[in-house]
Amino acid sequence: MATVVAQSHYIFGLRTGVNNNLLYLDEQTIIFPCGNNCVRYNIDQKCQRFIPGTEMSQGMKALAISTNRRYLAVSECGEKATITVYDLQHEQGRKRKVLSGGDIPVDEFVCMAFSPDSKYLIGQAGGPDWTLFLWMWEKQKVMTTVKTSTTGPITQVSFNPQDNTQICVSGSGVFKIFRFAGENLKQTNNFKPDSQNFLCHTWIHKEQVIAGTETGQLMIFDSGRLRREMNLTSEQEVERQEENTESNEMLPISSATSVLPRVTAIVGYSKGFVCSAGPGTVYLFEKMEEKDQYKKTKEIKIPPEPFSYEPSSAEQQEISTLCVSPSEETLAASTDRGQLYSLNLSLAEVQKGDAQFEFMSHSFHSGVITGLSTCIRKPLIATCSLDRSVRIWNFQTNVLEMYKEFQEEAHSIAIHPTGLYILVGFSDRLRLMNLLFDDISTFKEFAVRSCRECVFSHGGHLFAAVNGNMINIYATTTFDYVLNLKGHIEKVRRIAFSADDSRLVSCGMDGAVYEWNTLNGKRESECVLKSCSYTGVTISPDAKTFFAVGSDRTLKEIQDCQILKEMPAGDVVCTTVAMLRSGRALFIGTSIGTVRVIKYPLPIQKDWLEYQAHAGPVTKMVITFDDQHLLTVSEDGCLLIWKIIDKEGRGLKKDKEIAYSDEILITKSDLEEKDKIMQDLKRRENELQEENKYQLSLRDMTYKEKIAELTERFSQKINSLNTEIEVLKTEKEKQHAAHSKVLSEILEKHEKVLQDIETTNNQKLMLEYVKLQDLQLKMQRVQQEYEHQLHSVEDSKTRALEEITKSHEAELQKKTMILTQCQEEFEQKVLEFEEYIKQVELDADIEIQDTLVKYKQELKGEKLANAKLKVEYDTTKKSLQILQKEIENKNLEIEKLKQEAQKLQAVIKALEKDITGLKTVIQHRDGIIKEKEKSIYELDKNNAALTSTVAVMEFKGEYIEEQIEPKNNEIKELREQMQEMEGELDEFHKKNTQQELKIAELNLKLKTKDKEMRKEMQKVQDMGHLVNRFKSDLHKSLDYIQEPKKLKENIRDIHKRYVQQPVETVRVDTDIEMENNKLREHYENIISSLKRQLSRDTNVHESNNMKLMKENVTLIKEINDQRQELRTLRMQLHNFQSQNTPKKSKTNTRATSAESCDLMTSRNFNEEAEKIIQLQRLEIQRLQQEINGQIASTATKLPPLFSKNF
Repeated sequence: MATVVAQSHYIFGLRTGVNNNLLYLDEQTIIFPCGNNCVRYNIDQKCQRFIPGTEMSQGMKALAISTNRRYLAVSECGEKATITVYDLQHEQGRKRKVLSGGDIPVDEFVCMAFSPDSKYLIGQAGGPDWTLFLWMWEKQKVMTTVKTSTTGPITQVSFNPQDNTQICVSGSGVFKIFRFAGENLKQTNNFKPDSQNFLCHTWIHKEQVIAGTETGQLMIFDSGRLRREMNLTSEQEVERQEENTESNEMLPISSATSVLPRVTAIVGYSKGFVCSAGPGTVYLFEKMEEKDQYKKTKEIKIPPEPFSYEPSSAEQQEISTLCVSPSEETLAASTDRGQLYSLNLSLAEVQKGDAQFEFMSHSFHSGVITGLSTCIRKPLIATCSLDRSVRIWNFQTNVLEMYKEFQEEAHSIAIHPTGLYILVGFSDRLRLMNLLFDDISTFKEFAVRSCRECVFSHGGHLFAAVNGNMINIYATTTFDYVLNLKGHIEKVRRIAFSADDSRLVSCGMDGAVYEWNTLNGKRESECVLKSCSYTGVTISPDAKTFFAVGSDRTLKEIQDCQILKEMPAGDVVCTTVAMLRSGRALFIGTSIGTVRVIKYPLPIQKDWLEYQAHAGPVTKMVITFDDQHLLTVSEDGCLLIWKIIDKEGRGLKKDKEIAYSDEILITKSDLEEKDKIMQDLKRRENELQEENKYQLSLRDMTYKEKIAELTERFSQKINSLNTEIEVLKTEKEKQHAAHSKVLSEILEKHEKVLQDIETTNNQKLMLEYVKLQDLQLKMQRVQQEYEHQLHSVEDSKTRALEEITKSHEAELQKKTMILTQCQEEFEQKVLEFEEYIKQVELDADIEIQDTLVKYKQELKGEKLANAKLKVEYDTTKKSLQILQKEIENKNLEIEKLKQEAQKLQAVIKALEKDITGLKTVIQHRDGIIKEKEKSIYELDKNNAALTSTVAVMEFKGEYIEEQIEPKNNEIKELREQMQEMEGELDEFHKKNTQQELKIAELNLKLKTKDKEMRKEMQKVQDMGHLVNRFKSDLHKSLDYIQEPKKLKENIRDIHKRYVQQPVETVRVDTDIEMENNKLREHYENIISSLKRQLSRDTNVHESNNMKLMKENVTLIKEINDQRQELRTLRMQLHNFQSQNTPKKSKTNTRATSAESCDLMTSRNFNEEAEKIIQLQRLEIQRLQQEINGQIASTATKLPPLFSKNF
């Protein structure tokens, strides 16, 4: 059987109290803490990835992301505060390094920051020392530490974004800038803000920092010095405050300062910065052209929640973190109530007026989640919380379907298997509600106060609700009170129905686990352990085994009123337990927020899988009907959805495929309203269609008139164009004649000029060619001479170098030979010395000293020889340098000659340029001639096109004149129709005004009738409420039916509450009064006699009951002792059997006979023990029957107080 594994799939919630708890990884991904995990949430794809916290951590304190968006630092506190750095390029966030304070004891790191190059990390430790640590985190090396404060808390630390060595620290009475130099952090500013509490700060550019205070001030620091202060309160608010202070001069100073908004978060971007300005508001500041001047351009607010009981409460949230996306398109914010908001900055800048935030994903719970439930027919999850809200989630689409806030706190919730109703236990009463398509409406209330646990049966026909130490069971369809299960002494903590709804299991703080029959209300089995206060219970699929967890840190398997197994949970208290419907595994929630998966049957040793889940105790745990998802909620306000899979990553096999339904509930009034809206829209559509038709007809008329005007204009233009064409033709002929004359003259002049230029250029070219040949001959001669000189110099140089190298090589060979000989001699002497040491041990010290002296002298000689060789080597080096200088001088001379040759080549090139210039002039003249010819050709083309357009326009004019006459006839007919239509319109308007008057009168009558109906309905509802209250009070008074005094007082109270007008008293006849008095006296005598008899019977019954109780106690003690003896004997038998295993020996027959004897004895013992237990059970049943018989005999009924005749 494959082991069951839980994989975190999706989480709803945000962990508050974490510094910098919202970060942008990229444009589509944000990182935020939730439970004991860091969540990577993709906003576009709506998917999540998890970075789990470390084991045994007591919670996260701060987050920080590197500037290159690759590394994430998470601060956690536990036995020792640590900072864990994760690599975000890895899909699951691979752990890179774990940093700590080293030898310095640190309880927590309150804030952190990465350096601009992501190599260094600073972390601010908490009080009382307030030490700032600087790490080179990849090497886990603490570079330096410094104490930043002595009294107040530090709220933020940061690096200069352009300088690794500059650090800013702000807090209560602290604003310091440090510089890292010489392995120390030195303070560079002298600002002393003793009275200011700095809550946040940000770097604007290299030397400028803006800090926000608790009193609503923004302080701009430049190079550590205060340059400017800004107050976020507007002038109007300041004036109001001044008026208030003038009118209330006796008020203390704290009341005046409390009005100012707190700047809890601030972030900079390219255009300026964004900061919070009190509850639910954020200001956008942009930099002006003037230095250090910023202008408020936009106010952004958190919108009110439409489904809240107090919509304005959302606006009172305090901004805890602000961050801007890498492209500066989106602004994201987190609040102190665990909500995430976002805003598109580019759209906000374009919009006029104030902007509003939007939810980044969904609205989350902001308090402890007290209730959790799921249904069968829909993929829905229902949760309730101490934040007075009820929320419905979808675990398939990971969406919040609906939510609603109420006046009272919700303590428990259950959703019907159909997913259409929910049961919510409020502090005043239990309510059954409809899940409508857009609302949650109450339709039945039950008098159960502060119901901490409620659950529907699997069939949905029953529901159970806990009322203190009792369990009430109601029918879902008729709302009848079916059963009242009494037995627990203290509060009931958990209840669970079996799969067939025939059994109900409950556990309580009294250490009792009871099994109830839901058909007759009898207790089927019990298991009591007073030393344990149970918090969770579940039932196996076959309804034979129960599993319970409680305060004794163990998981108990209970069957047939006995604890079969106890599995210790270590140092952790288990809070909840749930079992798969297949019975393969158990899931347990703990007080530290972890979730454990345990195989079933339970293992002997501590064998489980543990997952990091929540940051607080797990309050509820539910498995969906198809065994595919596990749902957990906690005191941290988070809902976590897990996928249940096997180790190979596949989902568990389903017994049946469940097709989820799409039905929704809707009230009749809502349907009628929607139908009315639809009808109104259809009417409006018809009216608009008629209006459009009328407007289209008007447009047709106007367009026809415009067509007529255009035809007239175009006809006039055609005539004018014809005249222009004729004029152009005449002008063209004149220009053509003139151009032909000019062209002939230009051609003749051009030919003469060309001939002259060719003759002159030919003569110049010949002269230049002769000069070129002379210069080339000179160049060849000079080059030959210089080549001869170069060859001679190079030969001499090579010869000299060869001679020098040969001499030096010979000397080097000699020296190397000498060195090798010395080394060989040295090695031989060392060997001799070692042998000498081995032979003579006593005189070793003296001989060592002698040999040391000798070898020192020899070493000195060698050193002197080496020094001489070095001197010779230096001299040869100097001679080489002199030769190299001479070679360089020769090279310089060669370069000079080359420069002269280059100058001559430059002269040749200049002459060649002149030749090319003349050629370009000739080409340019040729181009001008070609362009003139092209223009003449284009003019001919234009003339031909104009002649063709003239012919076309003449044809169009004739065609338009043919169409004008029928169009004029149509216009006359349409004008006559228009006149008739106008007459009909006038009559229609008159009828319309009459109908509107009638409609107005009918609307007034309708409104008056509606008001009367509402008043009558309100009266009926009030009377119904009064009747219900009267009935409930009467029902309560029935409890005092046998106590006449209390009954009389209760009825008087009811009379005072409900009878507000005086009641007319009716006189009674004297005969009736006499008879009534006689009857009263008679019944009073009977009651007194009965009371005497009752007192005697009760005394007798109490004495008998005490005897029976004592006997029962002794019997129970004996039973418990015998049970313990049975357990010990069974354990001894088990140990004996495990020890006496069959061994390989010669005496096999003896071993088998001994084992058979042991088995027989154990069987006999077990049979005797079972007989004793059966006899004791029969004795207990007999005693119980005797007790019941005595109670029945003493419980005599009283006669009725009033006779039928009375």
